[in-house]
Amino acid sequence: MASTFYHLLAGRATAAFFAAAGTGILTAGYLFSKQNIKATVQEKRKLFPPSADYPDLRKHNNCMAECLTPAIYARLRDKMTPNGYTLDQCIQTGVDNPGHPFIKTVGMVAGDEESYEVFAEIFDPVIKVRHNGYDPCTMKHHTDLDASKIIHGQFDERYVLSSRVRTGRSIRGLSLPPACTRAERREVENVVVTALAGLKGDLSGKYYSLTNMSEKDQQQLIDDHFLFDKPVSPLLTCAGMARDWPDAIKQMTNDHFLVWINEEDHTRVISMEKGGNMKRVFERFCHGLKEVFERLIKERGWSSFHVKLPKLSKFPKILENLRLQKRGTGGVDTAAVADVYDISNLDRMGRSEVELVQIVIDGVNYLVDCEKKLERGQDVKIPPPLPQFGRK
Repeated sequence: MASTFYHLLAGRATAAFFAAAGTGILTAGYLFSKQNIKATVQEKRKLFPPSADYPDLRKHNNCMAECLTPAIYARLRDKMTPNGYTLDQCIQTGVDNPGHPFIKTVGMVAGDEESYEVFAEIFDPVIKVRHNGYDPCTMKHHTDLDASKIIHGQFDERYVLSSRVRTGRSIRGLSLPPACTRAERREVENVVVTALAGLKGDLSGKYYSLTNMSEKDQQQLIDDHFLFDKPVSPLLTCAGMARDWPDAIKQMTNDHFLVWINEEDHTRVISMEKGGNMKRVFERFCHGLKEVFERLIKERGWSSFHVKLPKLSKFPKILENLRLQKRGTGGVDTAAVADVYDISNLDRMGRSEVELVQIVIDGVNYLVDCEKKLERGQDVKIPPPLPQFGRK
């Protein structure tokens, strides 16, 4: 019997027969391996001490490299989440990408919700560095979707060309994009499409599946800022974010409300329009979240404007004190076109949606006033720094 089995494996002529006849064996073997994956990996790791596996981070400049120590690595290296995600998978993108010319990158990703707990010893300090002092051990992030609290949300449209509020949300119980299986990614699509099916009025829109869309239509939506392009940044590809593209990649969009499915998060929810009516944009954003996404988790808010500031662009300290940041017209890694900048909130954690949007509104109002003064030949003052966090 053993000899016959050996010849089946060795003979090319019988390869097709073996593949067909062995389907049941192959499936059973896969299930067995899945159940024992933790033990197998842990046994392999024990062959080498953690010091032999520690990455060389001497030339790195990211949040992970700043926080990771040999002692932390030694304590966490052999741990896994219930889904089998490891510390080395979390930090691989930061190991492969030492730094970024414009921003200090995070340098690690979470494969699932449990990653934040199993690897808290490294995630907590990285979050604190990335989010400007927000401490997940002692502080609680709060949410507030009451758009009626926003004041002074209308801008001079000679300066503010467009307004946008967006957030990322993920679905509890499914692995996050760096680690999800094809089945999980497709389940995200099914869950979100079902949740969006009942949207009406200014929230309803057309569904686009990238697998069924022509390249011409894709490019037109990208040019209109309605669609995200294929992830090509090594920060994302090294984290496993572009696998199986464009399988289960979809979006729902109209001219003002968009939901991207399976981009960098399970979902990216965006309210946007041309002009300076941020109050209306935020009202639509809050309405959309309340209608659809109450059961989805892991939110982080981001509001931004396209603002034309030809004279004020040389005053970075003003932005810093207003808790704002500027990027190129097309976002990070892009240049400003015709002195148009993407102005957004510097902080993501520690303040509610209302607080973050109000900070951007107040800051952009200040920037526009400064730009007008410079046009008249007047001096501008650097404002006192805002407190970093709101109520605790």
